[in-house]
Amino acid sequence: MPFPTPARIRRSFAHRSALLSMASAAAMLFSAAAMAQQSAPAPALTVAAESASMVWNGVAVAGERVFVAGPRWTGSSGPAVGIVSGEAVRPYPDAASNRWRPGSDPARAFVNVNAIHFDRHGTLWVVDTGAPDFGGDPIPGGAKLVKIDLATDRVVRIYPFASHVALPGSYVDDVRLNGRHAYLTDAGRPGLIVLDLETGAARRVLDGHLSVTAPADRDIVLSGQVLRTADSTPLRVHSDPFELSPDGRWLHYAPLEGPWSRIETRYLDDAALTATDLAAHVEPWADLPPVGGTAMDADGSLYFSDLGSDAIKRRAPDGTITTIVQDPRLHWVDAPFIDERRRLWLPVPQMDRSPNFVGADRPREWPVRLYRIDLPD
Repeated sequence: MPFPTPARIRRSFAHRSALLSMASAAAMLFSAAAMAQQSAPAPALTVAAESASMVWNGVAVAGERVFVAGPRWTGSSGPAVGIVSGEAVRPYPDAASNRWRPGSDPARAFVNVNAIHFDRHGTLWVVDTGAPDFGGDPIPGGAKLVKIDLATDRVVRIYPFASHVALPGSYVDDVRLNGRHAYLTDAGRPGLIVLDLETGAARRVLDGHLSVTAPADRDIVLSGQVLRTADSTPLRVHSDPFELSPDGRWLHYAPLEGPWSRIETRYLDDAALTATDLAAHVEPWADLPPVGGTAMDADGSLYFSDLGSDAIKRRAPDGTITTIVQDPRLHWVDAPFIDERRRLWLPVPQMDRSPNFVGADRPREWPVRLYRIDLPD
C-alpha cells in the first residue's frame, strides 16, 4: 500500500482522538444509568451443546438446526463446519467438504473456516480464510466465501478471492450481507473486502486505514495476562468485529482491540470512489474494549463479549453499556448469534488457550461448550 501523506496522518490522528474524546464523554454521561441497569438479575446460562474434539468459534441457528464451525489451527479435530445432532456434531454439508488435507484441491473443501453466517433467507454462508496455519498465507484458490442452500443442503455457489484480494498474510475473518453486496473483514492484512454477489467481483477497501488497523498501544488482556504469539509478541488483530445496522445504512467495524468506526454502506458500494474519498467518509463510533465477537439486535443494540471480564455486554443505541451476564465459563466467547426466538447463542472456544499463543491462564478446558441465554426485553 502507498505510504500515507502528512494530511492523511493528521486526519487519522484526529479520527482516533475524536474516538477517545467521545468515549470519555460517553462514560461520564452513562455511568450512572449503566450501574443501575447492571443490578438486574443475570439470565441463566444453558449448555446447548458440547464437544470433546471440536473447537468452535462460530454458531448459526436456523429454526431448530444448530450449525457450528471453527478454524483448524485451534487444535480442533472435528469438522470445519458441523451441525449439532444430539450429542454429536456431523460434518456439514457433507464429509467431503470437510476432508481437505495439504495437497488436495482447496477449491472443493474447507481449508480453514473462521466464520459462518445465517442470512435468515435460507442460506448459510461459510468464510474460508484459505490459510491452513495461523499467521500463514492463503493458499491459491483457498480463500473463499461459500453459499449453502439449507433447503437442499447443497453448495450453490463459491466466491473465490483472487490473490489481489486475499493478500499474503490475509486472514479473511467474517461476513455480513447487504442486498447484492457482502462485506468481509481481513484480520491479517488490515482492510475490508466488498463482494458483488451477482457478478462475483471483489475488491479491497480502506486498505491499511487506521480504522481497520490494530493499535500498537492496546493489548489483549485476559485473566490479567497479555495475550502473545508464539514468539512472545503481543497479539494484534486487525479488522475483525463488525456489524451491519438493522436498516443496512451503516457498517460498524473495528480491530479486535478497538476502537470502533462506522461508514455508510452506500460509499462502500460505490466502486468509483477513490481510496482518499472513501476514507473521508469514515466516522468514529464507539470505544469498546477488546471483544471476541458481536451480534446486533433489531433495535441497533450491540451485544459483545468483553474478553477482559468474561462477560457479555450490551451497547444500547444511545451508547449506554450494561453487563448482561458475567461468568468465568464465558472465557473468550467468540461470535454470538441471536436467533428468531431472541436467544443469544455463545460459542466458547477459549481462543487464547490455543497452542499458537502464550500468556493464557491455563490450557483449554474440555469439553468445549456452546451456551445459550434468553435476552431481556
